[in-house]
Amino acid sequence: MTDLDLQLPDEGDVVELILADHRRFEELLRDLRDSSSDRDAVRRTFATLHVAHAEAEEAEVYPNLRREDAISGDEADHGREEHAEGNEALLAVLEAEEVEGEEFEELVEELARLVNHHLTEEELSILNPARDEVDADERARLGKAFADARAKLITDDCGRVEKVRALVEEARAEGLLDEDEE
Repeated sequence: MTDLDLQLPDEGDVVELILADHRRFEELLRDLRDSSSDRDAVRRTFATLHVAHAEAEEAEVYPNLRREDAISGDEADHGREEHAEGNEALLAVLEAEEVEGEEFEELVEELARLVNHHLTEEELSILNPARDEVDADERARLGKAFADARAKLITDDCGRVEKVRALVEEARAEGLLDEDEE
């Protein structure tokens, strides 16, 4: 089972910091699938990391990569949509009353499908251009901003179910999620 403590780096290359979180998501998803793990603790840890990571990316990384012409507005918008879809699937996992059985496993499967799809797309269409088109000093500056925003969100317990519910409702209001999806 994975250690559930979340690391709070205070600096680094933004690409490497984001990739470290991506690998952590994969570990936590494996633990959510593992019936011998403390699934309730894992889902709460996953929620905190998912919200902090996505919110920090949207606030600090995507807008700056757009200004650097490393990514297009469409790519940033698509990333936001995928974060919203992940939050919606995450909310279902958090609201599940039981962390055992077929229903929970189906919710975890959907969360894993959406998150893994997003990680792959982001690494290919956002992180590769950031590596290629943004100089090391700017990636370090973005890394500091990302790490600071992420740490503040984690400290503020951003993964609680009420916060995730509010994010999903906000995404629906912004048109990032289909109204008929639950």
